[in-house]
Amino acid sequence: MQLALGILYTTATRPQPCNIEYSCPVVNDCEITKRRRKSCQACRFHKCLKVGMMKEGVRLDRVRGGRQKYRRPVEVEAPDACSYHTIHHSFIGKKTTNKVVSHLILVEPGEVFASPDLDLPDSNLRTLTTLCELMNRELLITIGWAKHVPGFSVLSLVDQMGLLQSAWMEVLVLGIVYRSLQINDELAVAENFLLGREQCRSSGLLNLHSVLLQLIRKYRKTKLDKEEFVTLKAMALANSDSSSIENAESVLSLQDRLHEALQDYEREHHAEDPHRSGKLLMTLPLLRQTANEAVRTFCQIRLEGRIPMHKLFLEMLEAKM
Repeated sequence: MQLALGILYTTATRPQPCNIEYSCPVVNDCEITKRRRKSCQACRFHKCLKVGMMKEGVRLDRVRGGRQKYRRPVEVEAPDACSYHTIHHSFIGKKTTNKVVSHLILVEPGEVFASPDLDLPDSNLRTLTTLCELMNRELLITIGWAKHVPGFSVLSLVDQMGLLQSAWMEVLVLGIVYRSLQINDELAVAENFLLGREQCRSSGLLNLHSVLLQLIRKYRKTKLDKEEFVTLKAMALANSDSSSIENAESVLSLQDRLHEALQDYEREHHAEDPHRSGKLLMTLPLLRQTANEAVRTFCQIRLEGRIPMHKLFLEMLEAKM
């Protein structure tokens, strides 16, 4: 069991006291800018209070990068700002009697927006830094989301973490694929962060761009809807190839439950195609192959050493190798 994931997973929902006391190691007058915002918690906290933040609104039990109640797109003014323009999806949810699918729709995380560091002079470096930062935030969100997948929390802690360590990249890749279904030849890593072929080529991501587009076209052809997407995402989490599973029977029961939910939904909304659930299940091996290519890509980025990566993200990459 890896240390960073274990600590995060077991403490993410633990209640924390509300009394916050930070101390500045210098003279309580540190410069707080976008790039230096992490240099001093105390001065950053006091600056936030000065501009109107309410102390009562601070939640110590919130996982960094997790789901926020209030969101707004980041406005970016830069030469390559077209890469960060916001896309909007207009989903009309379908009513379903299946409680598992309905619950998965309810707990689906909200939109995530990129916050590119415009102080980075190299646009390719900025692209990779933004991408890695987004993937780390999505990883944190995925850990929180997994706990709400019906049947997942009843597994042993070891099995929950084994499934997460094995399938996290598949979950992240499927999210990118789904966000990209309505756009042409671009990867919607976030709602306001799109990667085109040329940008991927210059950043060393061309192969990843190609395999992701292959998967996107496959799902686009099936006209994947949101209910199918959230169910497939849960199935990707449950269909792990982890070698550290303690209770295989419980994991199999979770897989069966999700499979039945998908079949039930398809009978309700796609009765004209009795083989649709089987066709969707057959996409999971390609999803895993694409996720493995994504892992290789980020491991290569790590070896180059130009981009800082968070400890948890690095740990999860190592678990996949």
